[in-house]
Amino acid sequence: MRKISVLNWVSIDGFIASIHGETDWFPWDSEIEDFYEQRQNKADTIIYGRETYEVMSQYWSDETSTASDRPSFVNFMNNTAKIVFSKTLVRADWNNTKIFREVNKHDIDQLKRGSGSDILIYGSGTIVSQLAKLDLIDEYALMLYPIVLGSGRPLFPNMSDRIKLNLISTKRYSCGSNLHIFHPYNRISSTFKSQI
Repeated sequence: MRKISVLNWVSIDGFIASIHGETDWFPWDSEIEDFYEQRQNKADTIIYGRETYEVMSQYWSDETSTASDRPSFVNFMNNTAKIVFSKTLVRADWNNTKIFREVNKHDIDQLKRGSGSDILIYGSGTIVSQLAKLDLIDEYALMLYPIVLGSGRPLFPNMSDRIKLNLISTKRYSCGSNLHIFHPYNRISSTFKSQI
């Protein structure tokens, strides 16, 4: 079965972007690029909420904006299958994009049971919350950066449910970021269970 992985930067006060969507607060270097490239090599679909989709499509489809980016990133972002969840988006012009009008457990289960590789979610806190509530997320790969934003867009907006996660691994990067890999408690592998 295909795995849905959340791949997000997070401030230590739980935000994935500043109040107006800015992401200029986290570092980006070759070590981080290597990690993202490894994750992208295992995926063939990206999920977005509407706001994240609009920001990403504007940036990645502009050759001037991406001139200094790795060609593999540009290729992945532009050519990989994309799903955008939106009730208001009239059309999605970015290459290989489908619009889903609502988060439906049956539809996502079918997507996960279909053929293909991993499915990544970038940003899109509202969609992350909805999928998490439906127990559809298999992994949270959170790059925690030691900064307090004070306000911004949370990773889990409108979340009132408790979701227990297990920390599977951590890795510290020279830029100061710490990658934490979490799996939902009920998805914990038998191998990991034997270690706790």
